[in-house]
Amino acid sequence: MLKLYVDQYGNRFYAATVRELRKQIGGGGSRVSRMYVDKTDGRTVAVGYVIGQHWLSAFVPYETAA
Repeated sequence: MLKLYVDQYGNRFYAATVRELRKQIGGGGSRVSRMYVDKTDGRTVAVGYVIGQHWLSAFVPYETAA
């Protein structure tokens, strides 16, 4: 399943795995880290990845039966 990743500059990347995403961004030696956000209810959740200079928010497909 392809996921959409949007970086802080508005660039869009589509990838099924983090390895594919890293390949698209380039910078073979770039470190990959998870990106987290604090919610208002006190929870901390992972929302994407930081790869090199790119802070990428992940979006997954959503569908529901009619």
